[in-house]
Amino acid sequence: MKKTIGILAASLFLSGNIAMADPITDAVKNENRTAEAKLRDEYRNPQQTLRFFGIEPDMTIVEIWPGGGWYTDILANLVKEDGKFIAAHFFLDESSPGYFRSSLESFKQKVANDAAYKDIRITAFHPVKAPDIAEPGSADAVLTFRNVHNWYMGEGEKDVKSAFKAFYKALKPGGILGVVEHRLPESAANSAMKESGYVKQSLVVSAAESAGFKLVGQSDINANSQDTADHPKGVWTLPPTLALKDQDRDKYLAIGESDRMTLKFIKPKN
Repeated sequence: MKKTIGILAASLFLSGNIAMADPITDAVKNENRTAEAKLRDEYRNPQQTLRFFGIEPDMTIVEIWPGGGWYTDILANLVKEDGKFIAAHFFLDESSPGYFRSSLESFKQKVANDAAYKDIRITAFHPVKAPDIAEPGSADAVLTFRNVHNWYMGEGEKDVKSAFKAFYKALKPGGILGVVEHRLPESAANSAMKESGYVKQSLVVSAAESAGFKLVGQSDINANSQDTADHPKGVWTLPPTLALKDQDRDKYLAIGESDRMTLKFIKPKN
């Protein structure tokens, strides 16, 4: 059974006899999210995760590499009235993989064709080639969900450190960096991070602290004790990818999605 510890998410706050809806709950339940997307809430725990990070409706939020927009559907809805949302999507050049191009194009079409996303701003991010995700010191929160392994699989720890420096630059003093990432056991060989899609938590913390961040919280909200992180096709062996297709399918469905670290960092005010 997947281990979900930590923040207890309440859907209503009571004020006298008046029940007031909670903005995060409303954003997670918003009608723009598909039924298929909501099925993954069991593993991604969006309400608990955003509460743990301290996300509020009046924030300027930058989401790093949002892909198809699973979290965008929640975050853009959350801040649409009082905040701002920036999608720092893939940077494209001649060396960019085809997936980057198709993903960015699909995301742009999604935003352009739906009034719910009319106020979204799209920027580009690459740890080295496009580090400026927002105006310096303008963001209240930078959030990255399951992306760190991609940078490590590029130029290793160097690219991870460059990414965190870019996030630090974009944030206001006191701003939040929220990280969710597939977790490799500390006892595993460092070489496993190059192809498995899993990253050691110690590497993430070290890279963030080298950029100037302070770790202020870690949670098991997205942990999964059944995940051994040593699968034939790396993290992609597990759902939702199921890279082995029908081979041992029931086994990997029983494990569920990956074991994930959930870390909250702060850019110090002084």
